[in-house]
Amino acid sequence: MLLFEELLDKKEKLAVIGLGYVGLPIALEFAKKISVIGFDINQERVDMMRKNIDPSNELDADAFANSDIYFTADIEELRSAKFYIVAVPTPVDEHNVPDLRPVKGASKTIGAVVKKGDYVVFESTVYPGCTEEDCLPIIEQLSGLKAVEDFKLGYSPERINPGDKVNTLATIVKVVSGCDDESLDTIAKTYELVVKAGVHRASSIKVAEAAKIIENTQRDLNIALMNELSIIFDKMGINTFEVLAAAGTKWNFLKFFPGLVGGHCIGVDPYYLTYKAAELGYESKVILAGRATNDGMAAYVAKKVLQHIIQNNGNVRESKVLVMGATFKENVSDIRNSKVADVVRELKSYSINVDVVDPHASSAELEHEYGFGLVSTPHSDYDAVIVTVPHDDYRTLDDTYFAGITTSSGMIADLKGTYRRKITSRKYWSF
Repeated sequence: MLLFEELLDKKEKLAVIGLGYVGLPIALEFAKKISVIGFDINQERVDMMRKNIDPSNELDADAFANSDIYFTADIEELRSAKFYIVAVPTPVDEHNVPDLRPVKGASKTIGAVVKKGDYVVFESTVYPGCTEEDCLPIIEQLSGLKAVEDFKLGYSPERINPGDKVNTLATIVKVVSGCDDESLDTIAKTYELVVKAGVHRASSIKVAEAAKIIENTQRDLNIALMNELSIIFDKMGINTFEVLAAAGTKWNFLKFFPGLVGGHCIGVDPYYLTYKAAELGYESKVILAGRATNDGMAAYVAKKVLQHIIQNNGNVRESKVLVMGATFKENVSDIRNSKVADVVRELKSYSINVDVVDPHASSAELEHEYGFGLVSTPHSDYDAVIVTVPHDDYRTLDDTYFAGITTSSGMIADLKGTYRRKITSRKYWSF
């Protein structure tokens, strides 16, 4: 009997290592069909999931229903699995250098439990070559086993989009790859158990790794172009969103928009590619230029607000600014790599008093991660309000609301153009 058939008959188990925004949805989707072990090194998170609580606040309790899954932080309990999926974070450090500690740590875990005949598939976003050149040697050294001969290795890039209830694991085509033809076929058929949209069989593990990394790099560059255009159009006195609305009437115009680029994917993944390119002797020009543009937008926003305050208030130290939205994008609680934190930091560097509100973010998490928390209720005398994240909670707000929380000379900085043509009693600015 083939492995995927043994999994389907529940004669063998699948384990997911790392139960964050990516790992938990994958584990629960498989657990509707087969027996799953959900492993995470954080016992507190494991305890929450055992109570049908998603620590990432992405999934409701209903998502845990009818799932054959056992959550654990005990490495020994992983030994009973036959098919391992690694879905741990791959961040960058303060110098934008790939931080491979989580994925290498997961490789050590695999190396301690993997057996002959097992399958190991990585989903964490990495540069081409990382799975085979950085992770595999750790597994082989600790296990004493050899890939291809003793166990099979594969890579299938995650495509989870936090907050997206439409494009899910089951509805997005899954790219899969393996170390040989046999492993590719088994990995593909295993994922086909849960991915209704089907799978795309990549020719190699490196190709699959590269496919993932350029998905986010392409998006990053397109947003960088929009951000640069917004700076140019601002100098011309025209609204970028008006320009994009007009240009968007052409059938082949790609609809990207300016904004702060944060989160764990778009603002991080390109650095993995440029890091590997530099290691191979090539210094990126286009990709890093886009990254520099996007990373500089927080400072640009802070400078625009500072200029307004100087022109209308004069006393910067007594000025007050409200930042609405602290998560990396709308309608999620994820604050990882939130560029809103950079905006707050820049404003405070000018000695501006800053309040932050967000209906989705955790004040304690923000305090721990970035050194500032949330206020429960906005004041009524802000010199500027920056709407950084267009949560649904904010979309019904109107001119009267903003007039009620700002001074008569206040400015509304609407980064996503949510209130375009709706703010009339205060100065309005957007990208």
